[in-house]
Amino acid sequence: MDFKEKVNALFADHEKLISLKNEPVESGKGIYTRYKNPVLTAAHTPVFWRYDLDKASNPYLMERIGMNAAFNAGAIKWKGKYLLMARVEGADRKSFFAVAESPNGVDNFRFWDYPVTMPDDVIPATNIYDMRLTAHEDGWIYGIFCAERHDPDALPGDLSSATANAAIARTKDLKEWVRLPDLKTKSQQRNVVLHPEFVDGKYALYTRPQDGFIDAGSGGGIGWALVDDITHAEVKEEKIIDYRFYHTIKEVKNGEGPHPIKTPQGWLHLAHGVRACAAGLRYVLYLYMTDLKDPTKQIAAPGGYFMAPEGEERIGDVSNVLFTNGWIADDDGTVFIYYASSDTRMHVATSTIDKLVDYCMNTPADGLTTSASVEELKKLIYKNLTLIR
Repeated sequence: MDFKEKVNALFADHEKLISLKNEPVESGKGIYTRYKNPVLTAAHTPVFWRYDLDKASNPYLMERIGMNAAFNAGAIKWKGKYLLMARVEGADRKSFFAVAESPNGVDNFRFWDYPVTMPDDVIPATNIYDMRLTAHEDGWIYGIFCAERHDPDALPGDLSSATANAAIARTKDLKEWVRLPDLKTKSQQRNVVLHPEFVDGKYALYTRPQDGFIDAGSGGGIGWALVDDITHAEVKEEKIIDYRFYHTIKEVKNGEGPHPIKTPQGWLHLAHGVRACAAGLRYVLYLYMTDLKDPTKQIAAPGGYFMAPEGEERIGDVSNVLFTNGWIADDDGTVFIYYASSDTRMHVATSTIDKLVDYCMNTPADGLTTSASVEELKKLIYKNLTLIR
């Protein structure tokens, strides 16, 4: 093929991938429906991001800017379209934000022509990623994300120690962003989420205090904090609302996913939990609910995980991981759950608010011991045997 034919072939293959119809896979234990194909991968990024299409400067049509992964996307319904604010990681290990939109939420996700130009804070970050999107009642759309920097206190030659701060930006159109100062806290923060409503006239944040860049350490779990001024946000008091526990899916650490969905029964939360195993850290997703009037009061906490990596989801740059920071609740009650697998690709699963609330309210909590788990199992067995015999 000549140069033009090769270019045409690149675009044709890309269009075939983008326009592939996604099919539901009925294997969600009655709670949700997974879909067969990932909704975003590195290959979904536009051809003109990766290739120089000028024959004079790229006669061999080589990929000039490599893309490694597309994952950990925030989500929002915007002007009738389903938008994912994806974390796109280049082959150079630098992550950036890019918007992909779909007409139906399950396939045909197409990236906007340009990635997001995110203004720097006073101290520029080396890497930014994992944005949670919140359309707040103040009229702004906020993005809170992790800003990673080399640890200034690292010893000479230590190029792996890092610090994590919660960066804050806001927008009216998802294109032009206003950067606000990073959140001030006593500890490092990698998973901070803005509650969509004012609470007592203040902005409310879900936090995850941790002692270091990776280790939660003395951080007790998912926290809650109120701030007076989002343009100079500072956490002065922090309350844990979802604790970590020994020998559970969240014994190592846990973190809020997207902002919670408001339902008649309470605030519906989606989070990730991490435990250690022989293969390393295992990330799964779980749900819990808090009171409508008092979002710090937990009213339901189903035991165990809600979703865990399955099949090819287990394999990737960081294997055995599911992570989420985006979901969309439609007016008809459908919920689109966007989750990443193994720091590599994005998937979608669908459910309904009614199903998720029922799951939360009627699934036994974790009793934290084998004896408690067996007693719950015996209750269900007895009830079912009574019904079928």
